[in-house]
Amino acid sequence: VSSRKIERATYDSVAFRYLAANTHPDHDTLATFRRRFLPELEQLFVQVLLLAREMKLLKLGTIALDGTKLKANASKHKALSYGHAKKLEAQFRAEVKALTERAESADKEDAADGMDIPAEIARREARLAAIAEAKAKIEARAEERDATEQAAYQEKVARREAQRKAGKKPRGRDPEPPTGGPRDKDQINFTDPQSRIMPVTGKGFDQCYNAQAAVDTESLLVTHVHVTQATNDKQQVMPLLTAWQGYPETLGKPDHLLGDTGYFSASNIQACHDHGIEPLLAMKRDVHHLPVFERFAADPPAPESEDPVEQMAHRLKTQAGRALYALRKHTVEPVFGIIKHVMGFRQFSLRGLDKVSGEWRLATMAWNI
Repeated sequence: VSSRKIERATYDSVAFRYLAANTHPDHDTLATFRRRFLPELEQLFVQVLLLAREMKLLKLGTIALDGTKLKANASKHKALSYGHAKKLEAQFRAEVKALTERAESADKEDAADGMDIPAEIARREARLAAIAEAKAKIEARAEERDATEQAAYQEKVARREAQRKAGKKPRGRDPEPPTGGPRDKDQINFTDPQSRIMPVTGKGFDQCYNAQAAVDTESLLVTHVHVTQATNDKQQVMPLLTAWQGYPETLGKPDHLLGDTGYFSASNIQACHDHGIEPLLAMKRDVHHLPVFERFAADPPAPESEDPVEQMAHRLKTQAGRALYALRKHTVEPVFGIIKHVMGFRQFSLRGLDKVSGEWRLATMAWNI
């Protein structure tokens, strides 16, 4: 992964010397090459899949979709929260006012030695401008989040109303409408503003991107990738379905989509249904080690309703559906584990959503090859 290690390998490794035609590209040249040709990787990624299809290694039928958090090329300590930004803004405004009063005062004999009042004012005004820009970006993100949360709220309300009209009592309390506007904990990072603070397994929180991959259950080849700034996976089914529409017809189309409970929503199930793909998305956390009689019990009767959610819920309770869904975890998790811990790709080298998307495509294409 490291361009410096690749440069050293062109001296130390016979294989690398052969691949480099006995030349020794500088690490900066290698890093520039990686950045420059990121757009071309999208077509190369598809060409590798077409080649695998031609070699009869890839037979699309069932794919498993999952996401993993990859560390951004930025420190979480270089982030500024909206609440702290408001405090700093008030502090710097007060300091600018006090310095201005000191400069305008005729009595300057008690000024601190070496204090350059105009420079101190200019420094604080520059910080205020940076804080104002950061606050504007946080507020713009909050507007996007409000639209998404409002849509999810309307979907939940509509579904509960449909249950009431059908004579069924909805479970639980009615959802509360989302509160709009930026929150004090909303953050922006000055090193890589497009990265986000995300929960990391066993480590609390870190500055990350959410890297998505759809993996074929038979060949373990990655068939689709994209990177998102969203912490959860609720909105990540549509990018997969949209991307498949642009793939060559010779590559085929999957029949089943497996996903954990993070991908479950009525809109995602309906979208899969509209694209001719049968979804198996967990509706709640799996119960491990089912009782033996429950595992081998006869399948429940099919529902009379044509609702895609109820149809999928029935499939998940059948023996065939459980066996198919069981493929999910040992399909996509080993791919993430090998990419991170064997190939050593745990952190992005580039910054910005477009560039890290290309870098993730490069890593998964290397896995496929």
